[in-house]
Amino acid sequence: MLEGTCMIHRPVETMAMAMDLDNSAQTPTGRIVIQKVAGRSAVTSLFARYPLKFIRPTKAVSSQVDVVWIYTVSFGGGIVTGDLVYYTIAVGEGCTAVLTTQASTKVYKAVGGKCSEQFFEAQVGSNALLAILPDPVTCFSTARYSQRQIFNVASDGNLVLVDWLTSGRHKRGEIWDFELYKSTNNIYLDGNQPLFLDSLEQGAGYSVVDRMQAFHVIAMLVVLGPRLEHTRKHIMEKIRERNSELFGGQLQNSTPRVKKAKSPQREISEAVLLASCSTFGPMDIGLVVRIVATSTESVYKFFREHLTSIGPFIGTCPYGGR
Repeated sequence: MLEGTCMIHRPVETMAMAMDLDNSAQTPTGRIVIQKVAGRSAVTSLFARYPLKFIRPTKAVSSQVDVVWIYTVSFGGGIVTGDLVYYTIAVGEGCTAVLTTQASTKVYKAVGGKCSEQFFEAQVGSNALLAILPDPVTCFSTARYSQRQIFNVASDGNLVLVDWLTSGRHKRGEIWDFELYKSTNNIYLDGNQPLFLDSLEQGAGYSVVDRMQAFHVIAMLVVLGPRLEHTRKHIMEKIRERNSELFGGQLQNSTPRVKKAKSPQREISEAVLLASCSTFGPMDIGLVVRIVATSTESVYKFFREHLTSIGPFIGTCPYGGR
């Protein structure tokens, strides 16, 4: 029998409103529903159609861990110009789910100026945990890509969200050479309370190459919910220690203090990864981390080191195989 229910409250901004499409185009490309069955998290509904595919491995982690892992896959190995993907997930009360990818999401070159779009809507129930742990998005030269993700989280729900992109195929000389990349992440609490509204836009109309210098990766990490309090504290402490070592305390002091033989500008230009964090929400229930890095490998390492404490919830260390 089914135990618990999926949260079906609607946020102020519904996906249909965000998409601004005709009714036929609002038909989901995919849908996932996870509920308690015989006391364990289980997929009770799974649907996908072209160009989206879901893979549900049966032995992703130990069977002793109550978690469902699902991989999202695009036919053809990436997102083609003009593609429109719209999928949803509902994680029921007390359930745990991980949504991830097998490799980076490639966005191919735009044809005729068309933009590829992806819309994602998640419902996270009471005491549930949803971890969004994708590989980065990599946009090819001239690519145009926009994604919008809406999360409706119960007041005691939990969310780990990773959203990141690379500069492109930089080994082929394509460095921030895409025409448009836009990513919007909106989180609502208990169906109607805006909690976290964020948008990042990069494109040819901006001096991205000059501003990013040697950095090839932009990433964001959000950790939200009462079950993840220890994780948030762990992340903040490690970032505080990292920045103190890198900048010699000048981030904490109003008067900059330059370390021996190096200027702050040189330290930044030589850094492999820079990270900052801040809390949000009532009683600091959420944490957002902003990252820039010179390589994807350094970001994978950062995630492994800073998200290790969620391993017991999801059965393994995030990005452990990367």
